[in-house]
Amino acid sequence: MDAFDVTILGCSSALPAFGRYPSSQLIHIAGRYFLVDCGEGAQMQLRRFSIKFQRIDHIFISHLHGDHYLGLPGLMASMHLLGRTEPLHLYADEGLHQILEVNNKHSHTTLKYPVVFHPLNFSEPSVLFEDEKVKIATLILKHSIQCCGFIFEERDRPRKLIKEKMEEYKIPITSYETLKMGEDYIHREGTIIPNTELTTDPLPPRKYAYCSDTIYNKGLLPQLQNADLVYHESTFMEDMRQRADQTMHSTAKDAANIAKEAHAKRLLLGHFSARYKDLNPLLEEARSIFPATYLAQEGEKYFV
Repeated sequence: MDAFDVTILGCSSALPAFGRYPSSQLIHIAGRYFLVDCGEGAQMQLRRFSIKFQRIDHIFISHLHGDHYLGLPGLMASMHLLGRTEPLHLYADEGLHQILEVNNKHSHTTLKYPVVFHPLNFSEPSVLFEDEKVKIATLILKHSIQCCGFIFEERDRPRKLIKEKMEEYKIPITSYETLKMGEDYIHREGTIIPNTELTTDPLPPRKYAYCSDTIYNKGLLPQLQNADLVYHESTFMEDMRQRADQTMHSTAKDAANIAKEAHAKRLLLGHFSARYKDLNPLLEEARSIFPATYLAQEGEKYFV
């Protein structure tokens, strides 16, 4: 089975606090590395956890609050200084393109590598990236400014060949690929051997959802259904409901309810307010509704 994991680089909200950095995550799927949000200090965290950031070719920025993108100019500059030549793809609000251009203009910086900018559509979900292994799409969130989350999904896997059946029916290797795609096998004399006799169902594709800054939003449920792992912001506890509503953030209870209603397998809480040194009360609040809840902890790798 291909690797599919999430490394937390930052789990704090607007203010770094108690050793916690602002939002950033590294998603690893089948040899591909994707950075999601790039808060201040993200490149320091990449170095701290021995992650080679030149392997990152795609960066997704959920929205233009500073705790989600202020680490990006520094990371891009370091890529430049280390001799990067491969293109870097950025997916973000169009305004980020302007911010980076102004930064490079006034610092007299000309990057050695091309930057391919992909403006996000905040009106409806859309596919941002797909290849033979991975599909990445947006989640439309509800926050004080336009904001997207992201869904990372494996593509459907090929069917599994039954080795004993390959030998029993003397199936030529040249037919293996079509069998994996679900086709029946036809002998030269015309005899048909059903695919189900020669192969087994593959494991279902896995899905990870990154729900950045947002209020409780039932509109996300269709895309989150049966996700293997959901990361959902939980800036506050329920006793700070008024503050959560004012700032258009979620509580740990909100995050748990979304995960429960989506029939997710596991929930990661993150984007913690600087008012909380001890995060266990947030965990307890969420687990009272959705037991399979965990805290996003920096440096930890969570397998999807």
